[in-house]
Amino acid sequence: MAVEQSGVEATADADALAPPSLSLIIPAYNEAARITETLAEAVAYLAAQPYRGELILVDDGSTDGTADVARRCLSDQPDVHLLAIPHAGKAVAIRTGMRAARYDQIAFSDADLATPLSYLAELRAAVAGGCDVAIGSREGVGARRLGEPLYRHVMGRVFNLLVRVLVLPGIQDTQCGFKLFTRDAALALLDRARLYASSAEVTGARVTAFDVELLVIARRQGLRICPIPVVWTYGTQTKVNPVRDTWQNVRDVFTVRWNDWRGGYR
Repeated sequence: MAVEQSGVEATADADALAPPSLSLIIPAYNEAARITETLAEAVAYLAAQPYRGELILVDDGSTDGTADVARRCLSDQPDVHLLAIPHAGKAVAIRTGMRAARYDQIAFSDADLATPLSYLAELRAAVAGGCDVAIGSREGVGARRLGEPLYRHVMGRVFNLLVRVLVLPGIQDTQCGFKLFTRDAALALLDRARLYASSAEVTGARVTAFDVELLVIARRQGLRICPIPVVWTYGTQTKVNPVRDTWQNVRDVFTVRWNDWRGGYR
């Protein structure tokens, strides 16, 4: 004899069988020239997926009207949110978005979409296979860097060597701005992160190695990190200052090493 299910039970069963939902965070600082295209692509991508998704754009105190452009683009879009904060840098913008995220998985992507959003499927597959953190990697079999100047590539590889020697052996690319976390992993990392904990206003683009700290914490917490090779396109409008930002990133790595040595991430 068939057993009838209540509406609440049927809904709960359907939710249990549904693919994990996704919150996608895009931090933006002075991106008015391309934010319309970025948002259109992100909204279209999420709308085409078989799972529930939300888009969170965090405007990091832009001075070029990025937030105003975004509001016009997103005025009639469901599950799309604009968070405007004082300019405090990418790390603070991403953490703001991660804390506001409501869904099962939390991802972030750079505003230039240098890594195509289609790679989210591969990151989600890695998490479905048991990973807690899946990161886009511009190194490894199948990975490609398009249009990157030789000097930038060399600087990046030297920086990564420092990262591997000091804090993250075995991870060939920590700085690709394309990462995905289970919700539990994201919250565990946020609770322990120390770099750029202050939301004090800063000036200019703030490019940092906050990614390194998140991955070090993940390792110390016994979380499984899975690099996924991606195709990445160098942006001609990059805000990275090779000298200033490289020095800042190196300082960050040594700070993370010091915090780790003192047991701050365990």
